[in-house]
Amino acid sequence: MNGPNHESLELFFQEASENLQYLREYSGLLQEPQTKPEDLEKLYIAAHSLAGTSASYGYPQFSEVAAKAAHVFHYAMNATLTPDMHGPLTEFISDAISVLEFDLLQFSAGGSETVEDIAAFKQRYAFAFPAAQGPVDEASPNVANEDTANPDAYQIPAFAERLPEDGEVPEEVLEFFIPEAEEHLQAVTECLLTLEAAPNAEEIHRLFRSMHTVKGSAAQVGLHRLSAVAHRVEDLIGQLRDGALQPSAEIVDICLESVDVLKKLLHRQWTNPTEMAAAIDPLLARISELVPEEAEGGAAETAVSGTETDAQEATTKAVAPRAASQALTQAKSVRISLERLDRMMNAVGELVINRTRMLGRLSELSKLVEVLTFSKGRLANKVSEFQEKHEFSRLHVGLVPGSQPPQMDTFGGSFKSKPTIMSNDLLEFSELEMDRYDDVNILSRSLTEISADVTEVLTQLESFMGRVDTDIDEFTKLAHHLQDEITAARMVPIGNLYTRLSRTVRDAVKASGKPVELVLEGAETELDNNIIQHISDPLIHLVRNAVAHGIESSELRQSAGKPDKGHIAVRAYHRGNHIFIEVEDDGRGIDYERVRQGVIQAGELSPVAAGELSERELREYLFRPGFSTAASMTELAGRGVGLDVVRSNVHALNGEIEVRSEVGHGACFTVKVPLTLIISQALFVRCGTSTFALPLAFVEEIRRLKPEEIEDVGGKLLTRVRGAVTEVVRLDLQLALPPLEPLNGYFHMVIVKVAGKHVGIVVEEVLGKDEIVIKNLGDYLRRVKLFPGTTIAPDGSLILLIDLNRLVSADTAERHALPSSSPAARVFAPGAEAVAAGSIPAEAVDAVANDRVVVVADDSISVRKFVGRMLEKAGYRVKLASDGLEASEIVAQVGCHLIITDLEMPRMNGYELLAHLRQTPATRRIPVLVVTSRAGAKHRERALKEGAAGFLTKPVQEDQLIATVTSLMEAAEERKSVLSPVRQN
Repeated sequence: MNGPNHESLELFFQEASENLQYLREYSGLLQEPQTKPEDLEKLYIAAHSLAGTSASYGYPQFSEVAAKAAHVFHYAMNATLTPDMHGPLTEFISDAISVLEFDLLQFSAGGSETVEDIAAFKQRYAFAFPAAQGPVDEASPNVANEDTANPDAYQIPAFAERLPEDGEVPEEVLEFFIPEAEEHLQAVTECLLTLEAAPNAEEIHRLFRSMHTVKGSAAQVGLHRLSAVAHRVEDLIGQLRDGALQPSAEIVDICLESVDVLKKLLHRQWTNPTEMAAAIDPLLARISELVPEEAEGGAAETAVSGTETDAQEATTKAVAPRAASQALTQAKSVRISLERLDRMMNAVGELVINRTRMLGRLSELSKLVEVLTFSKGRLANKVSEFQEKHEFSRLHVGLVPGSQPPQMDTFGGSFKSKPTIMSNDLLEFSELEMDRYDDVNILSRSLTEISADVTEVLTQLESFMGRVDTDIDEFTKLAHHLQDEITAARMVPIGNLYTRLSRTVRDAVKASGKPVELVLEGAETELDNNIIQHISDPLIHLVRNAVAHGIESSELRQSAGKPDKGHIAVRAYHRGNHIFIEVEDDGRGIDYERVRQGVIQAGELSPVAAGELSERELREYLFRPGFSTAASMTELAGRGVGLDVVRSNVHALNGEIEVRSEVGHGACFTVKVPLTLIISQALFVRCGTSTFALPLAFVEEIRRLKPEEIEDVGGKLLTRVRGAVTEVVRLDLQLALPPLEPLNGYFHMVIVKVAGKHVGIVVEEVLGKDEIVIKNLGDYLRRVKLFPGTTIAPDGSLILLIDLNRLVSADTAERHALPSSSPAARVFAPGAEAVAAGSIPAEAVDAVANDRVVVVADDSISVRKFVGRMLEKAGYRVKLASDGLEASEIVAQVGCHLIITDLEMPRMNGYELLAHLRQTPATRRIPVLVVTSRAGAKHRERALKEGAAGFLTKPVQEDQLIATVTSLMEAAEERKSVLSPVRQN
């Protein structure tokens, strides 16, 4: 058989070098007490990949050493390393990496493996190579090499290689199978968590049925790998059901890990077979230790036969025993995708918009009716005046003796004159005895009839408007009913999320070693599935924080007179159009003095100013980005770390979060979110010619206010509401609108409750409330944080929805604190008072250079903050961007002196950003430094070709980064480049 070609070997050498570099840099995590399991798994995958690929390319010695290193990391993933193990294992890993690096260098240069060095390494660490002694002396070296050349020489069997291949599964089948499988896997998780707390036979049977259904259904649709793994897990659960094994923490751990693996197989999240094998092999190995396979090499046999049997069994069950019940189920229900429900809800939203437009048209018609009624009144008055002036006046004149010529029509000569010859019969009667009809009489009567006709038409029109109004009311009721029905279809019980919270608490308890009791209330409370998806991460963060830093250790709880086991309660309940979720613990509570010290240490406030902060103001600092009171960064993070993300996610749902805490008795976080996100109630207000919408859920009351009742105290507008001092925000000042004019001497003030405090928003007029459909502003206006969306007015114009949280906090634009090294800090530096007093001449003071602005563009928030802090420490002012498009916007708005960018980013990658900058003369000469994990020559050459001034590979060292940035800055100044204009904030 032909060996690998040169190109394949080059790829292997490059991959092996990268994996060894990764192991060299991060293997020190092994001896840290709070290492994340994900980090250990990445180390294991890197070492496991080295072992597998090197064996397949014919380097057995290299493979054996790498396999031992992989075993160490895998052991650390599933067991706790004692302190006396850290030293020897860390030394072993370090020496193993050195030996592997030298061995790789040797055979990549065309030589053979360094057998002597590896043998010396194995002899030094004989405890790791017990099988290396003995048989080697009796057999020849070639035989020994053949033994070590076996890829299965390391301890974990390659179960993944023996799994059957998946069949071709149509997308329409997966569309229905995946939600069903997720439901069963969630039921498995619920059963496992229940078994760990209180084992019972009923839960074991339910667990077995759920896993059996997953196995059979997966085999039926063609997901044979998933079915094979589920089959082995079912064997383990079967041992529990039969009583051969008893439920334990180890078995629950294995089953929960199996659920994670099955989910990844279900969603096909493995990037390559090696990564899949790194997760499946140790899992099936642990299951085999508890439930041995029936025969040698029976994994594949069992998997294949089990797959076929399960497919037949699932088919039989679907056809025979369940035929009647299945037909009944199909008649009663049908599965609808969330995307279709979203489209239906959007259609309901359009109905609401059209209903609002119809009301607007009806209002316009009502105004026309009022104008017509007024005109009809004028017409009736004129007819009455005409009759009095002409008809009755003629009667009065006719009674006077003597003959008079007939009166002419006052409307002109458009009528024929009266006949001059009258019948003798009529002359016998006076005007009181017989009516005389001339042109004036006819005109008068005609006008009276016209007025009566107009009155009748108006009456019919008003009746028609009443009927239309009734029809619109019925239309509104139907739209609301349809909205409620679709909303109910989207509603899912929050108990589905409780399963994840229970799993999170279990993992956090295991990591922290604190006994905790979790109480879940209101599992039947329902809310929109989209909201559950968005609120899950904030709740998981709050629960994890409660375990890690809310609940004290057992010793501290005993000394405080508390039960040994901590108590965490999660409650959900419905109130109005909102859902309230509380996360409460009975731990130590928020240490306000520690928060105060954190504010001082962060340089936010002076000690005097920090000492005057109230508890409510201190709680607000917990939600500041980057603020932390934790002594060290851990996976479980302290209170305050990440709470800014929690609040941002809640605010994105038009919700709010509040905190209450009592020192020594615990803390409670209350999250308030709406039932649905598409349709909501809003209050419309007007400022000048502009109309805005305020979320009605935040509005407490509306009142009038005289201008002189607003006082400016230290730059803040304040007033009194029922004796309480209330902060005031003038909407015209915040939005740079024309000044408000009081109506009849009064402003209108809308009092809202935001972040636990009442604030008055001064507007010119309150127009009323109504339902609105919130529309997104789109990507081009995504940086306008003050307006999260817009709605459509009846006349077709747009009404902006205001984010009250940002309005009240005056966070209408992104603001970042300048670093202490900023040139502005010289104004407050020692000796600045003498300069200000004139004791030091101005000529003796060095000129302060403008801030050097650096834009950092990376889609990883941790990389952005890490690199940004490095640069701020070096005296640069940093602007952060999540991708190339945002970086280009920042450069266009404020300019910069240098750009640091990653290559792989959404919307606009690094190459596209380089090309975009070169198109504009103002940005063409800005130096760009590429910092990426792509270390290949192809990426470097492409970046330099596009105009990059420098190229660094992650992980970048601080000294290297600062030196590169400094040299690029100096080179740009030496070339006397025309930098893009930089505006100082």
